[in-house]
Amino acid sequence: MNDVKGLTTGHWQWSGWLTPKGRAIALFALLKFDEENVWLLLQDADPAELAGRLQRFVFRSKVSIAVRDDLHATGMFGRPALAAAARLSVADDGEVALDLGGAGGDRGLRIVATDAAADTDALARWTAFDLAHGLPHLSPSQSEQWTPQQLSLDRLQAYSVKKGCYPGQEIVARTHFLGQAKRGLVLFESDALLAPGTQIGDGERAIGSIVSVAVSGERPLALAVLPLEPASAPLQADGVALRPAPLLDGLAR
Repeated sequence: MNDVKGLTTGHWQWSGWLTPKGRAIALFALLKFDEENVWLLLQDADPAELAGRLQRFVFRSKVSIAVRDDLHATGMFGRPALAAAARLSVADDGEVALDLGGAGGDRGLRIVATDAAADTDALARWTAFDLAHGLPHLSPSQSEQWTPQQLSLDRLQAYSVKKGCYPGQEIVARTHFLGQAKRGLVLFESDALLAPGTQIGDGERAIGSIVSVAVSGERPLALAVLPLEPASAPLQADGVALRPAPLLDGLAR
């Protein structure tokens, strides 16, 4: 859903794949190494399943789609040595690095051949960082539910309304040019961890739904899709009070 041809070699951007009705199936970082090689670094989707679905759109024998089971993504809370903003780096040993920092601090991601042990606490902090900067994580229940505008993906420069045709492009472009976006992302803090899909209400009616959740320390976070017009009454979900929090900037690429 983003303009690959407009992406400079050695850089990356946020992107995703949509249903014909303009609903986000998967979100990912798209890395361009040269005119013939791009990588999709998936956020949540199963790589083998997505590769199989994308394979149906391959019409030239010289195009191949493969899952890189030999590579692993490892995150760090710190500034990468060479990568900066949308510019990626490739070391002599083949290690690829991305700058994934934002207003919430420095952060980097390395793509390497050696797998590292999972750190549950660090992963929770990583996910909370994403949500705080407006990058949703789409669980299976939230896949194919939301348009790019409803997920406020314009904040991340993650989709294009000017590039050539792609599945869902007509819906996305029409919503953009006619000014019909009615909903967007809102970040909340709460006193309990809620589940994606939980309805949000103002005491009288349901007005939105939670898309992604995370816990870092003692602060559960929730990204929700709500009407762009602010609610006049306090909001709650499943009996838990929600406190609006500002979305951080700096993660757009």
